[in-house]
Amino acid sequence: MTDISIPKNATACLLLADGSVFFGEGIGAENSSIGEICFNTGMVGYQETLTDPSYAGQIIVFTFPHIGNVGCNNQDIEATTVFASGLILRERITEPSNFRSESSLNDWLIANSVTGICGIDTRALTRHIRKKGAQNAIIFRLPEKDVQQYIDDSLAELKAFPNMKGLDLSRTVSTGKIYKWVNGEWDIYSKNKKAKPGNLNVVAIDYGAKQNILRCLVERGCKVTVVRAATSAQDILGYKPDGIFLSNGPGDPEATHEYSTPILRELIASGIPIFGICFGHQLLAQALGGKTVKMTQGHRGANHPVKNHLTGKVEITSQNHGFAVVADSLPEGVMVTHTSLFDGSVEGLRVEGKPIFSVQYHPESSPGPHDSAYLFDEFIKNMSKNAKT
Repeated sequence: MTDISIPKNATACLLLADGSVFFGEGIGAENSSIGEICFNTGMVGYQETLTDPSYAGQIIVFTFPHIGNVGCNNQDIEATTVFASGLILRERITEPSNFRSESSLNDWLIANSVTGICGIDTRALTRHIRKKGAQNAIIFRLPEKDVQQYIDDSLAELKAFPNMKGLDLSRTVSTGKIYKWVNGEWDIYSKNKKAKPGNLNVVAIDYGAKQNILRCLVERGCKVTVVRAATSAQDILGYKPDGIFLSNGPGDPEATHEYSTPILRELIASGIPIFGICFGHQLLAQALGGKTVKMTQGHRGANHPVKNHLTGKVEITSQNHGFAVVADSLPEGVMVTHTSLFDGSVEGLRVEGKPIFSVQYHPESSPGPHDSAYLFDEFIKNMSKNAKT
């Protein structure tokens, strides 16, 4: 790499695997972070985004410049820890101004050992990702000397770092033990969790589940048991579920094929209603005989338009995925129900004549619009109807 000019006030560096270098100010924890770089176009929900297990192994570019303006709290999280590898911002972290704020974003990042960089031209960086595609990147604080050598060494580290394609991360982020989820949706004013007694028994397979998915199920009268990603079909059926839920998660769905496909095929054959979201949608498609493909830059944000071909309506959806189901690979009897109005990719499918369906996007939002919450109601109807037959 040729010698580069370092801005006077720079304290941190963002280095991409293709050799591109961006300087800025370090934020959060004073450490380095490596992962696949991606961009998120959402204007709200940075805390939910950073704690979403689907972002495991990824550094997030927030295209909205004012990040940090509502602070952080202990409620707006999707997991008990931060899963994103790091974050990249245009402006310095905004001071919090919200009645629910309990700490600043920077303090929260430090407490969770998450590093980031600000002062980056995120518009130019996003265009670069769109043109060049997803790639690995590293964020590090600038050393006091030998900066050029440090950058050269970091570039070598990046080139040796594994790509997202081929990585099985679901078992890494999945729960370490089986547990019951009993909390319903948040009441943000009293900070109390609402819960309703349930009579529908749902087993949720945790490939990296967001907590708001579980809240949405409990809120609709479900008793939810969360199991590990590789839990056998026999053990799952042993809970006598009325329905089986396949969660979101990170990594390459094909990398889980060896263990996920046999399990899901047995569950499909059981006749029990199944509902999958995001990674669960991809795994369901694989189990049905379909294939998945790595996307150039993926879909991440809260403003993605999706066409529902069953109703003719357009839903504005929350999305976070870097892989997609190949439409032409789906066998006869599996219909595409939703498609992206951005690129025409598969956003939903269902098995004809069976109570089995899935969507690529996130109907639980958190963050995002609630246009697609009806899908949870459809799952409830499938379970109730199946229980009566």
